Amino acid sequence: MITELLDSVENKSLKQKLPVFETGDTVDVYCRIKEGDKVRTQIFNGTVIARGGRGINATFTVRRVAGDEGVERIFPLHSPNVLDVRAIRSGKTRRAKLFFLRDRTGKAVKLSQRHSSHTVAR
Repeated sequence: MITELLDSVENKSLKQKLPVFETGDTVDVYCRIKEGDKVRTQIFNGTVIARGGRGINATFTVRRVAGDEGVERIFPLHSPNVLDVRAIRSGKTRRAKLFFLRDRTGKAVKLSQRHSSHTVAR
């Protein structure tokens, strides 16, 4: 009974239209940033190295290298501050978690592109 009550409350906060992307894809994450009384949209571009959780707790981790420094951000998938996630290119992977990319630098960070029927909408 408690689980059913929690599910009914959580379902109101879930996004109806979820973006389609997988681990290994290069994505643009459009975030709402509030600074004082102003609100702006910031784009975080990087490679999805992990997805986790389920339901309202679903998250994804995006990694990019900015100025010889690796930056990772964990985004809640159903957050109202995550406006949109757009897949730019699809990477070929054989794993669900790509934490081995943390040890790589330069061109070794780049994943080979998937050329199969997995199409990415721009």
